[in-house]
Amino acid sequence: MSKYKRGIYNVAGKKEYRKELRNSPTVAETVLWNHLKDRQLDGTKFRRQSSVGPYIVDFFCPERRVVVELDGARHFGPTAGDYDDRRTRYLEERGIKVIRFENRRLYRDLEGVLEEIKRTLNER
Repeated sequence: MSKYKRGIYNVAGKKEYRKELRNSPTVAETVLWNHLKDRQLDGTKFRRQSSVGPYIVDFFCPERRVVVELDGARHFGPTAGDYDDRRTRYLEERGIKVIRFENRRLYRDLEGVLEEIKRTLNER
């Protein structure tokens, strides 16, 4: 077992909210999930709307410790940057690499986004 506590993943108190998020994905999340699910990307398993500590992340590959976040309009509000920075710091302190993509980039360059995710996975 690694030095990271197992109890910080998918904590019971967030179960209903995770389920709600999985049942009402954004269009961008649906597009990306269709390429990540069922080990389609380099045979790696991703989970969607998974919690790590107090945060729920869009996509998490536990075996490579990589989080993929999609940033839509709510990530560009006046306090969103501070929240995202705290969240990223928390995850990175636990050995998890966070990569972010704006929804617009996903729509414009899906293949480029998938290639960047593959590169990150292979670096881990």
